[in-house]
Amino acid sequence: MRRLLFESLILPPLTEPAPVSADAAAKELAAAVDDKARRRLGRSLAIRAIDAGSCNGCELEMHALSNAFYDIERFGIRFVASPRHADVLIVTGPVTKNMAEALERTYDATPDPKWVVALGDCARSGGCFAGSYAVVGGVSKIVPVDLHISGCPPSPTDILKGLLALLDHVSERAG
Repeated sequence: MRRLLFESLILPPLTEPAPVSADAAAKELAAAVDDKARRRLGRSLAIRAIDAGSCNGCELEMHALSNAFYDIERFGIRFVASPRHADVLIVTGPVTKNMAEALERTYDATPDPKWVVALGDCARSGGCFAGSYAVVGGVSKIVPVDLHISGCPPSPTDILKGLLALLDHVSERAG
């Protein structure tokens, strides 16, 4: 016990190294998303996350956008608790039979203009859960999808790139 105590006083703490400087790229990407959202909507972008039956891998990456490293709220992108306040619905996981109606009702409760993003391979096609007795399939079987972001799970940077692509596509259609 003494040895452990003395070692803890002498040895440095075991921590992971700080992330490499991809921070500049993330800042630039988030600023571009914010700029597009403000030009298209006249305000910040509000996102409602919906777990339709996922393994939570995509949620971890999506929620990493709110941590101190990415901190997307400083760019006007925020997650909201109600679909009535949302511009974008980000749906993760294959849609289970238990969540199909809830997803439809959430979609109906979201005001126009609204966009749906299927996040991850499971949301696209059911992923490794496709064909299961409890799974309806991908998100597009229940509600119309505007963007698919591939990956298992996609990184936070990929999610930001996807949101920027969505806003670019919406601006082109409107303009």
